[in-house]
Amino acid sequence: MSSVEEAANVKFSITALQDGFEKCLEGEDDIHVDKYIYAYKELYKFILLMGKLFSFVGSDIKAKLEILEDFRKRDSAGNFLTVKKMIFYELEQDLLDKKGYISACRTVLRLHRGLDFISQFLQKVGEIEDQDGTSTVCQDAYNVTLSNHHTWVIRKAAGVAMYALPTKENLLIRLFGGDQEEIKLAKKNLPDMLAASREVHRRTQKLLEAHNLLLLP
Repeated sequence: MSSVEEAANVKFSITALQDGFEKCLEGEDDIHVDKYIYAYKELYKFILLMGKLFSFVGSDIKAKLEILEDFRKRDSAGNFLTVKKMIFYELEQDLLDKKGYISACRTVLRLHRGLDFISQFLQKVGEIEDQDGTSTVCQDAYNVTLSNHHTWVIRKAAGVAMYALPTKENLLIRLFGGDQEEIKLAKKNLPDMLAASREVHRRTQKLLEAHNLLLLP
């Protein structure tokens, strides 16, 4: 199924995304992987509705979610139940440098970077007026996040895609089909969703940083 066909059947909700991020918080400092995957699937709905404009991040997020889901399906011992357990297990087993091994830690790192970009973009969108364009704030968010990890070719393609982004008003229409009640609710709940996403990002950042995993190739 193409991304266009997928998007035709998608209903995006800020409140559902907020709920997903809140539920994946485990204890005081951990992230529950199954619920983390659920939250990112909600985030992927947003990416699908953005269409080709966000293809430079969407395809990577989808691929990484599939990798994490496969880890969890084969995880009878619970070594990948939370991000903290995942990190401890891969480090203890020296899996990060194992030839041919697709690392769950690297996978989470890529998703982590994508969340940083999208959260910063949505925060900036929330700060502008309906008639303002979103291309500049998207570029600003990209420049301080994903741009640092992309090749020149991807940065160039992303720049072209972001240039075509609509005004805030038209972006909201794209996301919510012109339903004014949904748009009003999204504007109201955006700050709480961003607070939840920032906590997920903060915890993930801290866990990866504590084990020197933020610069994994």
